[in-house]
Amino acid sequence: MGKRKFSGLEVTLIVLFLLVTVVAVVLVVLLATGQSTSSENTPRSSSCQPNLRKCSSLAPPYHGIRAPHTVKVLHFHHGTPALCTAVFLHSTPCCACRHSSLRQTRTHRKTSESIYRVCVSGTGLEAVLKRRPAPTLFGGDIEQLSFQAEMQTQNRLRFKITDAERSRFEVPHEHVTSPADPPGGALNYELELLHIPFGLRVFRASSKKLLFDTTVGPLVFADQYLQLSAKLPSHNIYGLGEHVHQNFRHDTNWKTWPIFTRDSFPNGGTHNLYGHYPYFACLEDESGASFGVFLMNSNAMEVTLQPAPAVTYRTIGGVLDFYILLGDTPEAVVQEFLELVGRPVIPPYWSLGFQLSRWDYGNLTEVKKTVERNREIGLPYDVQYTDIDYMEDKKDFTYNAVNFTELPQFADYMHAGGQKYILILDPAISNKPRINGPYESYDRGTQKKAWVTEADGETPLLGEVWPGLAVFPDYTNPACIEWWVDEIQRFHQEVKHDALWIDMNEVSNFQKGSVNGCSINNLNDPPFTPRILDNLMYSKTLCMDAKQTWGSHYDVHSLYGYSMVLATEVYVRVRVFGNNRSLMLTRSSFPGVGKYSGHWLGDNAATWNDIKWAIPGMLEFSLFGVPYIGADICGFFDDVSEELCRRWMQVGAFYPFSRNHNAQNYKPQDPAWFGEDSLLVNTSKHYLNIRYTLLPYLYTLFYKAHAYGDTVVRPVMHEFYSDSATWAVDRQFLWGPYLLITPVLDPGVETVAAYIPDSPWYDYETEEKMTTRRQYINMYLPADKLGLHIRGGAILPTQRPAVTTVYSRKNPMGLIIALDDNEQAAGELFWDDGESRGRLASVSGLLTMNALHSTYVDPNDLRFENITVLGANSMPTTIVVTHKGVLYIRNLTLLLGQNYTVKWNGSVSETERFDCHPEEGSDADKCLARGCIWNVSENVLPGETLAVSPTPDTTGWSFEIQRNARYRSQRLESPDINTLRVEIKYLSADMLQFKIYDPANKRYEVPVPLNIPPTPEADPNKRLYDVEVNEQPFGIKVIRKSTGTVIWDSTLPGFTFSDLFIQISTRLPSNYIYGFGETEHSSYHHDLNWHTWGMFSKDQPPGYKMNCYGVQPFYMGLENTMDAHGVLLLNSNAMDVTLQPTPALTYRTVGGILDFFIVMGPTPEQVVQEYTELVGRPVLPAYWSLGFQLCRYGYQNTMEIENLYNEMRNAGIPYDIQYADIDYMERQLDFTIDKDFQDLPELVNTMRSEGMRFIFILDPAISGNETDYPAFTRGHEKDVFIKWPLELEDDIVWGKVWPDFPNVTVDESLDWDTQVELYRAYTAFPDFFRNQTAEWWLQEIKEFYVKMKFDGLWIVSGVQAALHLTSPDECRERSTLPGQGQLESKNEGLKHKTLCMNSEQFLADGTPVKHFDVHNLYGWSHAKPTYDALLAVTGERGVVVSRSTYPSSGKWVGHWLGDNTSGWDQLFKSIIGTRSFSPSSLYPSHTGADICGFFNSAEYEMCLRWMQLGAFYPYSRNHNGKGNPRQDPVAWNSTFAEASRNVLNIRYTLLPYLYTLMFEAHATGSTVVRPLLHEFVTDKVTWEIYRQFLWGPALLISPVTDLVRPASPAGSRVRAPALIDKTMAVEISKNWMGAQDSPPPGARLNPSLLGRIAAPSQCPNEPLSSARRAVSAAARTRWGSSWP
Repeated sequence: MGKRKFSGLEVTLIVLFLLVTVVAVVLVVLLATGQSTSSENTPRSSSCQPNLRKCSSLAPPYHGIRAPHTVKVLHFHHGTPALCTAVFLHSTPCCACRHSSLRQTRTHRKTSESIYRVCVSGTGLEAVLKRRPAPTLFGGDIEQLSFQAEMQTQNRLRFKITDAERSRFEVPHEHVTSPADPPGGALNYELELLHIPFGLRVFRASSKKLLFDTTVGPLVFADQYLQLSAKLPSHNIYGLGEHVHQNFRHDTNWKTWPIFTRDSFPNGGTHNLYGHYPYFACLEDESGASFGVFLMNSNAMEVTLQPAPAVTYRTIGGVLDFYILLGDTPEAVVQEFLELVGRPVIPPYWSLGFQLSRWDYGNLTEVKKTVERNREIGLPYDVQYTDIDYMEDKKDFTYNAVNFTELPQFADYMHAGGQKYILILDPAISNKPRINGPYESYDRGTQKKAWVTEADGETPLLGEVWPGLAVFPDYTNPACIEWWVDEIQRFHQEVKHDALWIDMNEVSNFQKGSVNGCSINNLNDPPFTPRILDNLMYSKTLCMDAKQTWGSHYDVHSLYGYSMVLATEVYVRVRVFGNNRSLMLTRSSFPGVGKYSGHWLGDNAATWNDIKWAIPGMLEFSLFGVPYIGADICGFFDDVSEELCRRWMQVGAFYPFSRNHNAQNYKPQDPAWFGEDSLLVNTSKHYLNIRYTLLPYLYTLFYKAHAYGDTVVRPVMHEFYSDSATWAVDRQFLWGPYLLITPVLDPGVETVAAYIPDSPWYDYETEEKMTTRRQYINMYLPADKLGLHIRGGAILPTQRPAVTTVYSRKNPMGLIIALDDNEQAAGELFWDDGESRGRLASVSGLLTMNALHSTYVDPNDLRFENITVLGANSMPTTIVVTHKGVLYIRNLTLLLGQNYTVKWNGSVSETERFDCHPEEGSDADKCLARGCIWNVSENVLPGETLAVSPTPDTTGWSFEIQRNARYRSQRLESPDINTLRVEIKYLSADMLQFKIYDPANKRYEVPVPLNIPPTPEADPNKRLYDVEVNEQPFGIKVIRKSTGTVIWDSTLPGFTFSDLFIQISTRLPSNYIYGFGETEHSSYHHDLNWHTWGMFSKDQPPGYKMNCYGVQPFYMGLENTMDAHGVLLLNSNAMDVTLQPTPALTYRTVGGILDFFIVMGPTPEQVVQEYTELVGRPVLPAYWSLGFQLCRYGYQNTMEIENLYNEMRNAGIPYDIQYADIDYMERQLDFTIDKDFQDLPELVNTMRSEGMRFIFILDPAISGNETDYPAFTRGHEKDVFIKWPLELEDDIVWGKVWPDFPNVTVDESLDWDTQVELYRAYTAFPDFFRNQTAEWWLQEIKEFYVKMKFDGLWIVSGVQAALHLTSPDECRERSTLPGQGQLESKNEGLKHKTLCMNSEQFLADGTPVKHFDVHNLYGWSHAKPTYDALLAVTGERGVVVSRSTYPSSGKWVGHWLGDNTSGWDQLFKSIIGTRSFSPSSLYPSHTGADICGFFNSAEYEMCLRWMQLGAFYPYSRNHNGKGNPRQDPVAWNSTFAEASRNVLNIRYTLLPYLYTLMFEAHATGSTVVRPLLHEFVTDKVTWEIYRQFLWGPALLISPVTDLVRPASPAGSRVRAPALIDKTMAVEISKNWMGAQDSPPPGARLNPSLLGRIAAPSQCPNEPLSSARRAVSAAARTRWGSSWP
C-alpha cells in the first residue's frame, strides 16, 4: 500500500489546528503562572453580623484545568476550530459565615485587582464581581456582575449572577418566589466562595461531599453568551429536556443537549424538542443522598455532560439563576423541586381511564364507528378525542358543519355511555374569513391587540400553520388571556367538551420566522447559537425580535407553551368548570407546567425504538413535576404491526396518561380494529381491566404527588438506590413504590431480562411469591403477557373494574395486601374530592382501617368487599380460602370512610410445615417444648432458631451460630450442640461448599477424597452464584446470578444439630428434582407430596421406599428458568430426606456433620459434568464389557454353562460374557471351586480362546469355621477383619452370610431363618479401609487367578450383609436412634441384616471409626482394592461390577440395580434406575438391571420386551435366580431367539458410538444413558418423561414397558427436527410437539437416531473380538481415529 497524500484543504486544516493548539497552551500557561499559593484569613469587616463566626482558611483552588477533571469550555459550530480560553472574575472575600454554611477562600495574584464590597445577611450574601482582563469571545462582555446567594430553606440554595448595572430578562415564574421565612433549622449544605478566580462550591454538610464545584471551568458572562461549568460528584445524572434520551441515566461522555422548545419529531436524535427543562438530578452514591440543579433561564441554551463528571451550561441570554436542591433520597429531591416550581394538579378520576384519538377520522360518523366498535368488545375506555380535522379549515373555535354536523351533541353521546370528550386547540389563529362569514375569533383578538407583534411592537407577526396564514396569541398579554378565555367559553357553549388538548405551542410556525422573513440582527442571528435543530434560532418558529408583553421572543420563546397553559387554566378554573377539575394536556412545557397540565411525549412513530424510549421520557417528566404523562400508544406516525401494537397496548395500560393516537393517512390502530377475538384485543382488555382495578391506587399516587411532590411513574432507582444495579434500569418502571411493570419492548421476544429489586415480590396475576431478588432474571412473557409484580409491604386499594370509570366507581372496593419479610404491609387510599383519606395497616393477622380525614361521603355507598393477602404463611380457620400462599377474605361490607379491624385466627399451611419431632411418640407437650406448633398433622412448624454473626470475605464466609437457648434440649440421648461453626467456600465459578460442624469437638467426617479446586474463586464477576446469610432464623441462600433464582434457601424452621440427630430443610426452586438413592422410584422426577426416602445401604431387594444397596445423597434440581443445579450432602451416616409440596426438602441424619456441595450447571448435562469433576469421573470399561452378558444363580454344573454357550453360538445371538454365581464355589466359600465345577477352568479357557470373557462373583464374607482355609488364615494373621472395640472384646465381629458349615447337607425345604441358623458358617468381614486388607485381597485374587482365569469380578454383598449376627447383646450402642428415619425394618434397628453399629474399623491413616459412621461406605471401600487387584492380576482394564455404592464409586466399578423381580412394572422402573444413576453421576456409564428379572418366573412377552429394552442398557445382562426356569434368549423359542438376535445386532452395530459415549463420560463426565430433558430442557414436557431415554445426544430408545395389545409404548415422544428409525431406516416425519403412539411389532423396538448427528457404527459379529475388526467405512469417515 502506498503512502497516503493529503489534499491542500487537509493540510490547511492541520496547520490551523496546530496553531490553535499552541495558542491555547500558551494562554493556559500564562493564566496558570504568576500566582502565589498562599492563603490568608480576611479580617472581620464592619458589615459582618455579630452572630456569625470567622471563616476558616482553606487551601487555594487550582487555577488551570486538571487533566483528570477536564472540562470542555467552548466548542464552535459551522466548522470553526475549537477555541479554549479562561475568563476569570473575582470578588472580595467574605468575613464570616452563618451556621457553618458559608466558607470563603481567597488567593493573591501578582497582578493588581480591584476589591469590591460583600454584604452578608442572616440568610444570604451579595457580592460584586469584576471581569479580569481576557480576550473576548463574542463581544458584549459585562465588566461588573452582581452575585447573590440565598439560603432559602434547609435543603434549597439559590445563587444568581447578573449584570450589576443593568437589568436583564428573568423568567416571570408564577410560582417561584423567595420564602417569606428563614430556614427553620441547620442547613444541610455549605457554600464556599473562591475569590481569585471567582468560583463557588456547594458541599453536603453531613458528609462534606462536594456537590457542585464551579472552579473547574471559567465563568463567562457576556450579553449573549453566558457559561458556567461545575464538577459533579457522580455520573448518575438524570433529567434535562426535552429530548429523546435513549436511556434514563445520562451518558457523560461529552454529550451536548440543546434546550429550546421546538416542534420536531422525537426520532432518537440529540436535538431539542417541545419542552424546556434545564434541570437535572444527581444520585451521589448508594446512600441515596441526591441533589438537583435547576437553572431558571428560558433562553436558548445547551448543556454538555462531561466525563469528569461535570456539566457546562451555555445560554445566550437572561441571567444565571441556579437552585441547588438537596435530599436524602432521589424521591426527596423531586419533592424539593416541586416545592419550588409547584406541585402537580390532581387530574380528574375519569382522565385516568383509557383514551382513544387520531388525527383525521374524516368525519363524525367514523369517530362514532370507532367508539361503538370498542364499546362492543367491552374495552375499558373513558375518553374520545378529535384532532384538528373536526375544525372548519383547521380554524380554532370552529367545527366542520359538513363532516362533523352533530359535533355539538357528541359530548352528550359520549356522556350517555359514561365517557368523556376532549378536543384540540392550537394557538395559531387564521387571518382569513370563514367559509360563510367573518372569522370572529380573529376579529375579536385583533381588536384586543392579542397577537405577538413584529419588532415594531405594533404589526402582528404573520406566519403559517395548519389553517394557513396565521397570527399568534401573546399569552403573556393580559388582554390576550381575556380574549382566549372568552373564545373558549363561547366555543364550549356551542360544542360541549370535557377538557382541552393544546398543541403546536412551542410555538410552531411552518415559515422561518414569519411570512416576511426575519431581520438580520443579533437576536435573530446571535453571536453564539446553541446546537439547536437546524442551527437557526427562528427555524420553524417566530422571529426572535418579535415582541411579547414579557419581552422579546428571543427571551420568552420557550415560555410560550407555559404562558398558554396559564391562560387556559384561567378558562378551566374560572369561567367554565369552576370547582370541578378538568384536564389540560399540553405539548410544550416549562418547569411548573405540571401544576396545571399534563403532557404527552409528542409525535412518535410506530417503531420498537419509540416504545422503548417512552419509558425514559416518562421517568424524566416525573422528575420535572409532570406526573400525568404518557406516549402515543402504538405510535403516531407509520402503520403499526399487530405485535408492536399489542405489546404497546400492554405497557400503555400502565402509562399514567394512557392514550392510543395515530396520524393522518395511516391505518386505524384502535384495539377493536384488530378484531373482536384477536389476541391484541384480549390482552388489551386484560391489562386495561387490571388498570381499572388499580385506579384507586393510581389516584392515590396522584394525590400524593399533589400533596407532597411524590412521583407517580417512578424509576426503580428511587426505591432501591442502595442497589447500584438499579441506577440504569429504564426498561421497567414502578407505579409509586409498590407496582413493578416489566414490558416486552423488542420484536419476537418472549423472554425479558428483568431486574428484580431487593424486596419480596408477588406476581399480580398468579399471586405467587417470587423466589428471587436483587437479580436479573429471564422473565417469560408470552405474546399476551407483561410482567406485573406487587412489592411486599404494600396494601393496594382496588375496585371492581367496569368499561368506564363512571361505572367502576360504583362498584365495591377491595384491598390487595402483599406481606413483606416481616409479614407486614401498609398503604393509603385517597378518594374523590381530596377531602377523604384512609390509612391502612396490616400486621400479623390484624388489619386496621383508619379514616384519618373523613368529611367526604361517597354517594354510591361504597364498601370494601374483598381483601386478598399475598404471602400469607397460614390458613385462617374462618371466612377464608387459601391458594398458593394467598388469603382471600370475601363478601365483606366495610363502609368507605369508617374505622374497622379485621382479625383472623392463623394456623400453619400444610405445605409450610416442617417436622421438628420425627422420633416416635410425639405429642403436644414434647412438640411445644421444642418451640414447635402442635397439630394433629404429623408435620409441625418448629420454633427453634439460631442467631448468627456472619463475616464474609472475597472467598466465602466463616462465622459461628448459637442455639436458641429459650428451648432446652429435648433429646436426652442426643444432646444439642450449642455453638456451631459455619464455613462457606466459593470453590469455583460454578461450585460452592458450605459446612456446619462442632468447632469444639471433632466429629466424624466422610473420608472420601474429592477434587477440590486448589484456589477458591475470589472474583464475584466470575461466579454464577451469590450467597446470602440470614440471621433470624439462621439460613443460607444460594442465588443464581443470571436469573435471580434462589436454588437453596435453608432460612426455614426446624434446623437442629445434636449429637445423634441433625436436621436441615431447604426450599426448592421448582417441583422438579431428580436423584437420591438407592431406592426404587416409580417416576423419574420426585413426587413432592410428603414422601420420605431412607438412605442406608442394605441387602434389600428393590421395593417401594425400601432403602437398598447404595447411598447417594445427591440430587439434581431444575429451575423454572430451565436451568439446573446439583446438591451433594457429603455425609455417610444413616439418613432420610422428606420431600414436601412447599416445594422443599428436609434432610435428617444421625451423625457426622453437614457438608454440602452445590454445582451450578446451568444445563442438566453440565451439572453431571461438574459433579463428576468433584467426585471423580467414571471408569472407562473394557470394550468387551459392552457386549451382551448371561448369568444365573443356580447353574448345577459346568455342563449346564457349556450347553448354554453352545446354544447361544448356534442361534447366532451376539453374546460376550458368561458369569458364574456363588454356585461355582465349594459351600459358597470365596476362592474355591465346587466338585461339580472342577472342569470349569478348562471351559473358561476354551471360551476365552474363542473370544468370550468370563466374570466370577466374590462376596466379602470369609468363613471362619474351616480347618484349612488360607483366605481366612492369612486374613486373620494380617488382622484384616472388623472387630469389636477393645473395651468390649478383642475379637472379630462374626456374622452369617452364604458360606455353609463343613460337612453338612442343607435341607432347602426348611424356612430361610432355620437354614441360616442350622447350616451357615460364621463369617468375618474384611475392613477394606485398611492398607493391609487391600494387600491381603490382592494376594487371594492372585492365587485364585492361577486356578481359574477371569476377565472381570463381580462383588455382591458389599453392603456388608450379615444374615445373622452373633453376640447381639454387644450391639448396645447406636443401633436404634432418635429420628432413625424412614428405613426398612427400622424397628429392628440399624444392625438389621448387617454388623453392629459399634463395630470398629480403621481408616488408612489408622484413625478408628465406628461402623455406625462408615457402614454406608463399605461397598465404596471394597471397590478400589478390587479394581486394583483385577488390573494387577490380569494386566488389562477389565471390569468390576458392584452392588453397593457411594459417590465416587464409579471411578472403579460399574453397577447393576440389584435383585429385582420379574414383572412388567420393573421395565420402566429399570429405566428410572439407570437414569437416576446418571444425574447422581455415580455410573453415568456402566449400569443396568437384570434383564427379565432375578426373582420369580419370567413371562414370555414381558421377557421379550425386556430383552429389547435391555439391549440398550449400558450394562446389558440377563440374570435370574435359583429355582426359577431359564430365561436366557435360547430358553424360549426361535421367535424369541430371532428377536433377541435382531435387537442385539443393533446394539453391536452401535457399540463404537456407545464406547465413544463411555469415553466422553470418563473424560468429561457426560452421561451415557441420558434423560430427554438433558437434551431438550426447554421443552418442559421432557421433565416428566421416564419411559424413554437416549444414548448420548443421538439415539432415542422408546421401549414397550406395559402389557398392551397391540403393543404400544403408550405415547412415546418423537423429537424433531428429524429422527431415523434405526430398525427400518426410514425417516420419522412427525415433529416433536406432541406425543405419538408408535407401536412396534412384538419382535421389534423403535430406536431412533436424531437427525444431523453422525453416530459411528460397526458390523455386528459375535464375539466382539471379531466384530471390532469390521469397523464400517462410515464410522471411519465420520470419526476417524478418535474413538478408542
